[in-house]
Amino acid sequence: MKKKYFITGISTEVGKTVASAIITEALEADYWKPIQSGDLEYSDTHKVEKLISNSTTVFHPNSYALQTPMSPHASAEIDGITIKIDNIKEPITKNHLVIEGAGGLLVPLNDKNTLLDVIKPDYKVIVVSRHYLGSINHTLLTVNLLKEKGFEVSLIFSGNEHKTTEDIIKKMTGAPVIGRIEEEPYFDKNVIKEYAELFKSIL
Repeated sequence: MKKKYFITGISTEVGKTVASAIITEALEADYWKPIQSGDLEYSDTHKVEKLISNSTTVFHPNSYALQTPMSPHASAEIDGITIKIDNIKEPITKNHLVIEGAGGLLVPLNDKNTLLDVIKPDYKVIVVSRHYLGSINHTLLTVNLLKEKGFEVSLIFSGNEHKTTEDIIKKMTGAPVIGRIEEEPYFDKNVIKEYAELFKSIL
């Protein structure tokens, strides 16, 4: 049974792309970033491609590649387009698929839809949580909303351990924890491969 994992974060810059690279490597999965806002010369797809070692992974093109690093709805407006949910079509593959979101769950795509509308019922959702002031609230809001919608949710903690934060998140969500991505000095293919080996059995 081929799995589809949707990687979301509790905010921006919490480690979604590194987590996506690790899970892509662990499963030798295909990778797809439906919406890229800004950094088109060195996009998240480019970053993941640079971090993985296996030769099985196929990188599928963005449904929308927007010029400005802003919320997708605003970036699309600058580009003179409107994001249409029907144009965000999951790529056809016989492999596992890792799908990387943009920002948090309720990032607006247009006047009606948010990123949550891209997540299909058969996707397993992984929430990347990183400690900062307010991160408990953001994590609980994200996980609880996903659970209310009926999704299977698990967590990855990113950055240095903050025990009191993580303990209360685990108690209050009951979501399984895949593991932690430490505050590494750098991430390269070898580091990603080490984490992939650690996470593989849990995935």
